[in-house]
Amino acid sequence: MHMNESATLAGAAPGRFPLPATLAIVAALLAPFLIYAGTAASMVAIWNSSETFAHGYIILPISLYLIWRRRAAFASIGAEPCWPALGLLALCGAGWLLARMGEVQVVMQYAFVAMIPLVALAVLGWRLARKFAFPLGFLLFAVPFGEAFVPHLINITADFTVAAVRASGIPVLRNGTFFELPTGSWSVVEACSGVRYLISSITLGCLYAYLSFTSLTRRAVFIALSVVVPIVANGLRAYMIVMIGHHSSMQLATGVDHLVYGWLFFGLVMFIMFWIGSYWRQEETPVAAAASAKAPAGLLVARPLTGVAIAAIAVCALWPALAALADRANHNPAPVRLDDSRLAWRPAAAAPLAAWAPDYDAPAARLGGGYARADGQAVTLHLLYYRNQERGKNLITSTNRLSSRGDQYLQVGSSARTEQVGGRTLALREARVKGPAGQQFLVWHWMWIDGGFIANDYVGKLRQAKSKLLMQGDDGAALLVAAPYSDTPDSARATLRAFLDANLAPLEATLGAARGR
Repeated sequence: MHMNESATLAGAAPGRFPLPATLAIVAALLAPFLIYAGTAASMVAIWNSSETFAHGYIILPISLYLIWRRRAAFASIGAEPCWPALGLLALCGAGWLLARMGEVQVVMQYAFVAMIPLVALAVLGWRLARKFAFPLGFLLFAVPFGEAFVPHLINITADFTVAAVRASGIPVLRNGTFFELPTGSWSVVEACSGVRYLISSITLGCLYAYLSFTSLTRRAVFIALSVVVPIVANGLRAYMIVMIGHHSSMQLATGVDHLVYGWLFFGLVMFIMFWIGSYWRQEETPVAAAASAKAPAGLLVARPLTGVAIAAIAVCALWPALAALADRANHNPAPVRLDDSRLAWRPAAAAPLAAWAPDYDAPAARLGGGYARADGQAVTLHLLYYRNQERGKNLITSTNRLSSRGDQYLQVGSSARTEQVGGRTLALREARVKGPAGQQFLVWHWMWIDGGFIANDYVGKLRQAKSKLLMQGDDGAALLVAAPYSDTPDSARATLRAFLDANLAPLEATLGAARGR
């Protein structure tokens, strides 16, 4: 008797997929890697350049191993196409496109990685994909995310360390993330934030909880500990390093040994945490090898499975195609021209902060230097204009910093401010920067995007995405104005306020003329 193509393939052996179904599943799962190769490459580039995220290389092998451990599920549960998963896949694609328009790389990466389990859900079905929920979800740890927490972790570490040192009876004079003891000066910088410990702990903690516990409560408790413990441990590590340096008259724990002590202490803390967790270990119930009566083993419907695989590939491919069209429409080949002829203050012969410049991505054009008025008040202005933004040339990115990566200039504090200048309310951020020879200065900085001033990076990214989605280009600018002070920052604030009272409108006009749209 002849069976048509859509008939049930009951002759397949338990757990063995027919060749057409196997090819469809493999093609669908590989499609995101090929279609979003640029996004995948951006992840690998960060793994290569940052030791904090070097663990990304082992995430996929671990995920594949975890799937292999539960391979018996393929013998007991048949693949059933899940068409509603295509809607979730489309949402991920739309999120990727929106992030692509705003150049939010981490969101693009998360959207790309999230497509992989969603494709698996579409082609394997809910019952089978659920058995591999953790191995597929574990892929999200490959995304290099965590630098956004660095400023908060720096402040937590500084607060903890200063409080602990004072509790030890040692006087401390604190200035932002800098503090001085009678024996020497210390500062909490990015390397001391503990972000590496935190990311490593969460990744290992989730993996350990999955392999060691079956109870959701125990898993949740252990994962929560893997978040809290490294933060507390990093504070203790910083405190111990300061105390070692203090009691050794700054002979120990001030160089490379500083980092060695940190990793040894972190390793010891993690060992103790996993050792304690081993006392609550639960044995995993083996996946049943026998096929259930409701879902006969190996029963697959070839045509629907192939159809959902093709549909999943098409949904994945749609968004990069739309992004390519938007890129062509938004590209502006015209050169950017900036001039300071509109400014009320005139260029100064000697800038008050001539040696300082923000460490930002390369702009399409820049305007800057010292500006002064007749009474002698002077500021340093940096206007950085961006057009046709791409990797390495972004207005808003976590790598843009006010201070240099060396020790010459260091940011010691930052806060949001609202100023009444030029007859309007201006939201901006104020940063205190410490320079060589004890030099101190204030920096007021904000952005100009889509024709308006913005101080918030997240709002800025949304404005940028909106402008590109409306095919209006991605032009934007960073504005930074700095003034030195000696005893109190109020004098610098008065100078900066006077400059913006006279020059905010001319600056806006200069930016509007440069945009030309």
